[in-house]
Amino acid sequence: MSNPILQVRDLARSFGALRAVDGINLSVQPATMTGLIGPNGAGKSTLFGLIAGALKPDTGEIVFADHRIDGLSPDRIFRTGLARTFQIPRPFPKMTVLDNVMLAALDQAGEKFWNNWFALGTVRKQEKLIRDRAMEVLGFTGLAAKVNDFAGQLSGGQQKLLELARVLMTDPQLILLDEPAAGVNPALLDTLIDKIIALHARGVGFLIIEHNMDMVMSICNPIVVMAQGRVIFEGDADGVRADQRVLDAYLGGVEP
Repeated sequence: MSNPILQVRDLARSFGALRAVDGINLSVQPATMTGLIGPNGAGKSTLFGLIAGALKPDTGEIVFADHRIDGLSPDRIFRTGLARTFQIPRPFPKMTVLDNVMLAALDQAGEKFWNNWFALGTVRKQEKLIRDRAMEVLGFTGLAAKVNDFAGQLSGGQQKLLELARVLMTDPQLILLDEPAAGVNPALLDTLIDKIIALHARGVGFLIIEHNMDMVMSICNPIVVMAQGRVIFEGDADGVRADQRVLDAYLGGVEP
């Protein structure tokens, strides 16, 4: 096996008396599709928040691409090639789909006030490149026909595709997907899964929180199971179905 792209070592985070993440150790290999499942309250979303920089750990380390990222701000982590989507999409609703995607591009010359006066040619050239890249990404995600629509007008599934398009503007190595199937109709869910599989084939890695067990079992390997802030199992879909700890802690003794 190659060196992990992401390593979580002895990670812990408490909220008062609640130990939401309790000494987690986790490794994600490059370009894999890793599922993260567990009952509500298992600590999955807290773990995502810690990895993405929205929360600070009480103890432990997070290493991404051989660099420690625990303690870094979310924007600095985003720049390393580690991107995150949210269970509830967060677009700018009164901006167009195209503008939402273009906004995600890093290091835009036009963000510096004086460049718009003294380096206008550079700003315009870069903006064209960013627009071209955004159109390419929107074409890939199936949103090319929606470029001039306001993001707030999109359906829930289309907003999930928009979130994916935004993170793709940075060519991430690993994407944290937070319940991509939640609130998505079956037709659009099939499209979303197809895009995830296509990106994985290109070498993009995923760590996916998901309650849709059919989706997890069909596309993820390995699958990591959390309960009460700890990892209780890691393995393939057959192992998840057979492990008694999973059946007891996550599924109440009923086979998935």
